[in-house]
Amino acid sequence: MEWLYLVIGLAVLGVLVLAGFVTTRTRRTPPASGGDTLAPPREDTAPTGTDTAAPEAPEVAEAPAPTPTLEQPERPASRLVRLRQRLAGQGTLGQGLLGLLSRDRLDEDTWEDIEDLLIGADIGVGPTQELVERLRTRLRVEGGEAADARAVLREELINLIGPDEDRALRVSGEGEQPGVVMMVGVNGTGKTTTVGKLGRILVAEDRTALLAAADTFRAAAADQLETWGERVGLEVVRGPEGGDPASVAFDAVQRGTSAGVDTVVVDTAGRLQNKQDLMDELGKVKRVIEKQVPVTEVLLVLDATTGQNGMIQAKVFSEVVDVSGIVLTKLDGSAKGGIVVAVQRELGVPVKLVGLGEGPDDLAPFDPGAFVDALLGGS
Repeated sequence: MEWLYLVIGLAVLGVLVLAGFVTTRTRRTPPASGGDTLAPPREDTAPTGTDTAAPEAPEVAEAPAPTPTLEQPERPASRLVRLRQRLAGQGTLGQGLLGLLSRDRLDEDTWEDIEDLLIGADIGVGPTQELVERLRTRLRVEGGEAADARAVLREELINLIGPDEDRALRVSGEGEQPGVVMMVGVNGTGKTTTVGKLGRILVAEDRTALLAAADTFRAAAADQLETWGERVGLEVVRGPEGGDPASVAFDAVQRGTSAGVDTVVVDTAGRLQNKQDLMDELGKVKRVIEKQVPVTEVLLVLDATTGQNGMIQAKVFSEVVDVSGIVLTKLDGSAKGGIVVAVQRELGVPVKLVGLGEGPDDLAPFDPGAFVDALLGGS
C-alpha cells in the first residue's frame, strides 16, 4: 500500500507543477489588444472586409516658376532733369567763371585767371583763347554788370559746345533691318556698363533690342552684360571666351534681324597695347557686321576725368573706326566739364550721351543748354 500512496503523491505533485507552469506562461503572453506596445498591429487582426491598404496621397501640382519682375527704366526726359541737378551741385567751373566776371574791374590779371580756370577744366588752349576773346569783346561793348556777364557767359559757352550739332542717336535701320550701334573704347572707361545702360534707354523708349557680348577677351564683360540684359528682359548673344569677336557680332546681328528687333548694340574689346591689333580687330568686326546690315552708329566711350589721356585715346580710336558720336562717362565732377568742348574739337564729332554716376539710369542724352545751365547753377 505504501507504493500506492507514493504513486498517488507523485501524480499530485506532477499535476501541481504542470498547473504552475501553465499559469506562468499565461502571465508572460502579451495581451491581444489594449496593451502598451509599439509593435504595429498584425495584418490578420484587421476585421474581415476592412481595406487595409494605405490611402493614396493626393497629387500636388507643381507651382509654376516665378516670373522675374523686370525693371522699368527711367525715360530720357526725366534723366535730363537729374543731370542738371547732379551737375548743379558741383558747378565749380561755372561758379568760378561767374565770380571772376562779376568783379568790378576786369583787368589783365582777371582775364588770365579766367584762362587758367578754363584750361584747368580741360577745355583746351585753342577753345579757351577763343572763348576769352569773345567774352572780352562782348562785355566791353555790352557792359560788365553781373546779370549781363552771366547771360553773355551762358550764350558763349553754348556756342562753344555747339548747339547746332546733330546729337540724335541713330538706332534704327532701313526698312526691316535693325540699327546697329558699335560701342568702342578702352577697358576701364565704363564701356560695357554703357552698353547695358543704352539698352535700358532703348527699353524706356519702347524699342526692342539685343545686346552682343563681342568683348570675348574678358569673360567678366559677357557676364556683366547678361546681368544688365536680365534686368530689363534683353537677350544677350555671347560666344566662347577668347573666341572671334567678329563671329559673335555676326551671330548677334543675324539673330536680331531674324527676331525683328529695332536695335543691336555691340560691345567690343578695348585693348590698346598694340594699335595695329586693335585696328585689325575693330575693322574686322565692322566689316563682318556690314555683310548683313549697315552699322548705324559708332560710339566712343571716354572717361571724362582722364583729361589729356582721354584725348590720346580718342585720337587712336578715330583712326581705327569712323566714330560718329561720343559718350562721356564719369562727368560727375563738373570742374572737368570742359572736356566736352575739347573732345568735340579734336574728333569733329558731337558728344551724344553723358554718364553722371553709378546708377543704372545715370546715362542721359547730352543737351548743351541744360549742361551749361547746370554748370552755371541756374535754369
